[in-house]
Order: sequence, then C-alpha cells, then structure tokens
Amino acid sequence: MASVWCKSMQNFKCQYQTLGNVSLVKRCLIGRQQMEQTRLYTIVQPGDFNIVPKQAQVVIAGGGVIGTSVAYHLAERGWTDVILLEQGRLTCGTTWHAAGLIGTMRSNVAESKMAIYSRNLYRRLEEEGHGMGWKQCGSISLARTKNRLIDFKRKAALAKANGTEAHIVTPAEIQKLSPLIQTEDLCGGIYIPGDGQLTAPDVTIVLANLAKQKGVKVFEGVQIDKVLTKNKSPQVSGVETSHGTIQCEYFVNCAGQWARELGKLSKPKVRVPLHSCEHFYVVTKPIEGVDNMQPVIRDLDGMIYVREWNGGLLAGGFEPVAKPVFHRGIPEKFEFQLLTEDWDHFQILLDEILHRIPKMQDAQVRQLLNGPESFTPDGRILLGESSLINNYFVAAGMNSHGIVFAGGAGKFMAEWIIDGKASTDMWSHDIRRFVSLHNNKRFLGERVKEIVGKLYRLPYPLVEYATGRKLRTSPLHTRLEGLGAYFGETMAYERAMWFSPQNEGMADEKVFKLTWGKPSWFESVQEEYWACKERVCLIDMSSFAKFEIKSTGPGALEYLQYICSNDIDQDIGTVVHTGMQNESGGFENDCSIARLQDNYFFMICPATQQTRASFWLRHHLPEDGSVQVRDVTSMYSGINLIGPHAQQLLGDVTDISTDRSDFKAMTCKEIDVGCASGIRAMRLTHSGEDGFILYIPAEYALHTYDTLMHAGKDYGARNAGYYAMRHLRIEKFFAYWGLDLHTFTTPMECGREFRVNLDKGDFIGRDALQQQKDHGIHQKFVQFLLDDFDVHSDLWPWGGEPIYRNGKYVGQTTTCGYGFTLDQMVCLGYVSDFDEDGKPQLKKYMNKWVMEKDAQYEIDIAGRKYTAKAGIYTPKLAMSSFEASFIPVPVQQK
Repeated sequence: MASVWCKSMQNFKCQYQTLGNVSLVKRCLIGRQQMEQTRLYTIVQPGDFNIVPKQAQVVIAGGGVIGTSVAYHLAERGWTDVILLEQGRLTCGTTWHAAGLIGTMRSNVAESKMAIYSRNLYRRLEEEGHGMGWKQCGSISLARTKNRLIDFKRKAALAKANGTEAHIVTPAEIQKLSPLIQTEDLCGGIYIPGDGQLTAPDVTIVLANLAKQKGVKVFEGVQIDKVLTKNKSPQVSGVETSHGTIQCEYFVNCAGQWARELGKLSKPKVRVPLHSCEHFYVVTKPIEGVDNMQPVIRDLDGMIYVREWNGGLLAGGFEPVAKPVFHRGIPEKFEFQLLTEDWDHFQILLDEILHRIPKMQDAQVRQLLNGPESFTPDGRILLGESSLINNYFVAAGMNSHGIVFAGGAGKFMAEWIIDGKASTDMWSHDIRRFVSLHNNKRFLGERVKEIVGKLYRLPYPLVEYATGRKLRTSPLHTRLEGLGAYFGETMAYERAMWFSPQNEGMADEKVFKLTWGKPSWFESVQEEYWACKERVCLIDMSSFAKFEIKSTGPGALEYLQYICSNDIDQDIGTVVHTGMQNESGGFENDCSIARLQDNYFFMICPATQQTRASFWLRHHLPEDGSVQVRDVTSMYSGINLIGPHAQQLLGDVTDISTDRSDFKAMTCKEIDVGCASGIRAMRLTHSGEDGFILYIPAEYALHTYDTLMHAGKDYGARNAGYYAMRHLRIEKFFAYWGLDLHTFTTPMECGREFRVNLDKGDFIGRDALQQQKDHGIHQKFVQFLLDDFDVHSDLWPWGGEPIYRNGKYVGQTTTCGYGFTLDQMVCLGYVSDFDEDGKPQLKKYMNKWVMEKDAQYEIDIAGRKYTAKAGIYTPKLAMSSFEASFIPVPVQQK
C-alpha cells in the first residue's frame, strides 16, 4: 500500500492509505453471493436471446435501490408479472457507495412520509432476519446559529404533531449524547432517537430477493435500446433490449444517473432533468472511543455529516459549489467505479470535519471516496408519470438521498402505477413540475453546482436561485428591472416579486435579508398593497400558463364540460373559474376559462401548472382528433390592472366602455389599448379587488404597458409585484393551486362548492363530489387570524405550522401572510378531526365543528403557540363582488 499525505488549513496531516474500493465492494459481493447461491437473479450473457421473456405487464429499468424497491412494492400489491432489467450488475451504479443515512426530519410532508415509511420498512425487514446493517442509533443535527435553531424548532413542532419523537437539545446534552462532538460554538441541536443507518447495497439485494420470491424476474447484463410506443396519444407498448424485444403495458425508468439518457430512447423523448455531480466522503480505520451506536451527526452549518463505520468514521458533506461530472456522457461500463480523488476540492469539508470531530485529527484514513450522484434543478426527487407518454413512469434524481427515500418512493410509485395516483400529495416531487428547458444540459450543469450546497443550507422562506436565471422573461422584464424590481422565478419564468428603488433586479442580500421574521421587503410590499386598495397598480403576470381549446363542431365544449366541474356552457364572452377534478374530486387544475366563440376557449392557470395542465388536457382528448389544444403561453403577455381606479384608467386608453354595467365581472372582451390590438381583457384580478387582466400579444406588451403607465400618472399608478398580490389574496381567503389546493383537496373542502355544478351532467369527479355533498367531508379549509402577534418582532409563519384545536393536533397551515387591512397575521390551512389512528373522520356538518364556540385554536410557530380565530367560506350574494356572482365570504369565530 502506498502512503500519501493530505493537507489541512490547521497544519494537520493524516496518513492516507490507498486501499481502492475494497471495503465497499466487498459488501456488494457478499450480498451478490447470497443471491447467487439461491439463484434468485439471472446474469444474461451476450447472445442469450431466449432467456429474457417476450412479454410482461411492467418493465423496470435500473437495478439500484430505487428500481428494486419499485419491484418489491409492486409484488407486495400482487403485481408479479414484472421484469427488472439492469444493464450491469445490481447496485453497480451509485447505490453501492451510498453512505446509508436514514434521517426522518424533512422539509415537507411528502418527504417526511417517504423517509418515515422507509425507516419503518428497513427496521421491520431487519427484525425479520433480512440483514441490511440497520442500526437505530439516532441522529443529532447541530445548530451553530440562532436561525438554524429556529429551523430545528419549526421542524420539531411539526415532528411532534405527527408523532415523531424529536428533542431540542443544548450543547451540554449534545456532548452527553456524543462525546466525539466539539460543542463550544454550538447554540443547540435536535436529537431524533428513531433515526439510524444501514448498508445501502444490502437493502437493494434484500428487496430484489423478496421481489423475486414473489415472482418478479430480475435480469442483469441487459441493456435497453429503445422504449416503444403506440397510438396517437403515445402509450408504452414495449422495450427493445440487447437481448430481444419485450412487450409491456408499463415502463418505469429507475436508471439513476442514466435516467436522462434513457429518456431519450423513446418517441417522443421523455424529459428527465438531472445531472451528476461528484460527491465526497472519507472513511477511517477504527478510532478509539467511537461507539458502535454512535448517533449520526449532521453539522448543517458546517455542510458535513458523520456516521460510525466498522469502528471508525465515515464523514462527508455537501460543499457550497459542486463539481458537475459526465457533462458529455457517462463512460461505457461505469460499474462499481469511482471518480478521481480531489483532496483540494474536499478541503472545505475536511476542515469542518476536523473542527467538529477533533479525534479525526489523529485518524488513519482508509480512503477518500469520490462517487457520482445525480441532482435535479430544485433538489427534489423525480417521481410520477411522464407528461408525454402514457404509462411511462420515472423514479430518479435522488439528490444523494436515494436510500432514505427508496422505500417510500417504491411504495408511492407502485400506488401510482396500480391505482392511478399515490396515496399522498406528491406534487412537490412530480416530474411534471418542470418544462423543457429544465432538461437542457447546459442549464443542468450550472444549476446543480448550486443545488448540492443548497441541501444543507438554511431553508429560509422565499429564497430564489442564483443560477439558471433570466431564461424566460416577459417583454417588460428589462423595463421593470430598471424600475427596481426584485425578481423571483417560477417554471424558470422571471417574475417581479416586489419593487425597491435600491434593488438591481436580482437577489441582493443588502436589500433582501434572509430571516424567519419580518422580511426586509415588508414596507415596500405594504406600499404596493395599499396602492392596489386605494389607487391602481400594474402587475406583470405574463408567466401564467395559457391554452387555447377549439373544435369545428361542439366537441370543444363537450370536452371541457367533461373535464371541468363548473358549467362551461355560458354565453360567449363569459369567464368561468373552475377546477378540473380527478376521480376522487381532488384538484388536478385550477383555472379560468373564457369562451371566445361557440367552440373556441381560452384557458389560464398558474405558471406551475404549465406541464401538468398540458398533460391533463392531452390525456383526456377525444381519440378522433376533433378537439385541438394549443399551449400559447409564450404568445401572450399578461398585465394585471388592480385597484379602484383600474376602470377609469383602462377606459382612458381604449375605445370601449369599462363601466361595470357594460363590462361586467367575469367577462372577457377583445379590445385595443393605445395603438395595440387583439388584447383579451378580462374583468378579474385573482386578488378580490376590482380590475382587469389584459392578455396581450407579446409584441404589443411594452407599448401597452407604457400606454397604461403614462395615462395612469393622474391616478397614482405604480408597479406592484407578486408578494402584494399574495397578501391581498390571503387576506381575502383565496386559495391557490399548488399551495392551498392539490390532488387531495376538493371544492367541497376548500369552500368552492359554489364553483361546482352537479346538475350539468357527467364530469370527472362528479360522483365523489356528490358523495361529499351528501355525506360530509374529512377536512376543511380555514382562515386563521393570530392573536397577540407582533409583526415586527415575532417569528413569522411561512406554511407548514401545526394547528391545534382544544390542545389536539388537527392540521397544518398552507400559506400565510400579513393582512394589512385586518392588521393581523393571517394563516390559511386545513383542519381535520383525527381519530386515535391518525385518520381524519368524516363529518356531515364540518362547518359547525370548525366554528363551535368552545373551539380554541392555536398555531405553533417554532415551539410558541399563538391563539387564533377561525373563519370559513360561506357562499353569499356579494353585491360588491368583482370576481363572480357568488363569492366566498369568510365568517369568523365570535
């Protein structure tokens, strides 16, 4: 063995012995030998064309922990006509070198459910005698700053509400839990006893073994050359492999860092936006004093993690700026291989490891491991059905969290395939949350440099990305940038969030201070809010997704009537706000549809819905081609004209009457503005205030904006951003898709039953909604006003805070914002009456239960509970409404 020396900034030198990959590969080989002895998998040799079956119900590509988990969970549900294909050997990609950390403290509900399910699955399988190295040693996450401790307190509050044991601990308590840790610079931490660690390759082998016992066929050495499709609306029909063609109904791409390239092997190509980065950790020889049950350590402010490994330590992390790899393609036969060591790049992590674990300074290092891991544009995994090919599913892009999410991801994917949906809302991980540019390789190469460091960075609210910016911009972008707009991005579309004369348009930390409390933009947004309430504001809303639906005959109307829950058959020029429900009544889309002609419609929905809405519309198109759907998002810019003077301002620059008697709420007219023509003007604002949204042919957008701003001087017109509209709509109790509405919330639960027409005939989800109307609901959307809340000094709620009713956990907040008119903090969220098993109870009179006089509500913000008054929607005739003939009016507790 050759000995070399590694440097550190503390003049420390540790002996490094080059041992190659023996220690990790050995574990893989042991597991493979166990499978080989029982002949539970088949290694296919070149030319063995008769071994691989010609037909199966499901074909899974990828023999890592994700692919085997999907196979296992399909088999558990009784789907055993499944073939798993691995082009090399099981675990040979990135699974074999995974660190094996199982941590259940996560940032959202979906991730928490996946992690907790995975932990419970591994623990159960270990108890049943399936050795996978599971140890429930607990975990300690460390806080160097008060803001990090606030984040832990927020997570601890939610963990407690959901039944997960979590303890905020002091530095002294941390020292007792793990004497290895240097605690002098710590503020505290969070200890989770139920967390643990295991050996990733063993998990894969066990899952493959169990799946095979139930009838799943596992083949190694089989490469997929093409995914076959059929029908005009493409649907999976089979796969061409190096060993023949397999006919199948479903295809699941679990190919890990190869998933993006595999996505190209179909027509149309499937977008799988991920890119590999180098990921480093160091493994030591045994160290005196390292306990076998040493808790996993995460020093997030130091960007590092540490776990026990065979009496020594395994320590790695996520550096601020990562190193993308394989930009020109993954080398052929990259199996059980590592990347070149890079001690210089690892230095920033090594310094933090030596600082936090002083015993590491005297440790002998077995190896510095540099293995590739795949990362996505937002650091969340990719799950679900492709928007382009029916029955083509993807489970990839694990962002170095494949082991902790594998069990849950396999479970939810099996549900998605068999039941048509997962058993929990997975929108935050749905592969349809991206557009085509997110799959651009140059974009991915730049973005993942940032994503790796983001994994351990403090998750402050409303933080924007620094890379991959200014890709989709409206024609107004440059003008607004010069006027002090602070931009955020949604679906890569730049949007003005708020305006400050000192701001240069992007994330300037001097202007945008990161905080859990009152944001630095508070006063600026307050001014914009009152301008919307008292004068008139212009908001650039070009990012909204826009579609045209038309037919030569009545097909377009019939089609929309079937996929929408509201009645679309209204007079030409009417705008209908409607949901598109799934079979359970949940929201698949929340949109406004304008009828331009008898069979010509214009649909607008949130920017985040662009790919998802396109999928839903295409998925339900008549097969005879009688209805055409076109995405026209880029063809039209959008300007939201909000405020009491909006009517007069628009009237000054167009040649039609904008009086309320002539231009009614929820109607659409084609108008001229200045010298621009063909503008689709709608009297609605999505904020509860009077005004108009103008959808302008993109080439006229700048002229229209300038015309309005020039004419608006006399009315005090100014620019406003999305934050002002956010506060307006939260105060008015308006729910937004993706934030307050998702596939598991229905109109009956969120107070939108007035936008459902059960008498119009059959439509998707009608039976479920009728059932809820007749028998009751399991949850209710509620608006809460916080008592005794100091907007200037208290920590703010940002969504995800636990809600308590008479001391019992009943739900979580979804979105929150300060109500400038109410002069109170406003929180929106869902409440349910959970039974002892944690299941929400059906209630016929849910409104009555929510509003009972003796119901005392509290909302927990980082461990401090605030009393709150509850309010719900009640449909009433609203004489001053500018949004609809019937609008939801919040009724507050007395």
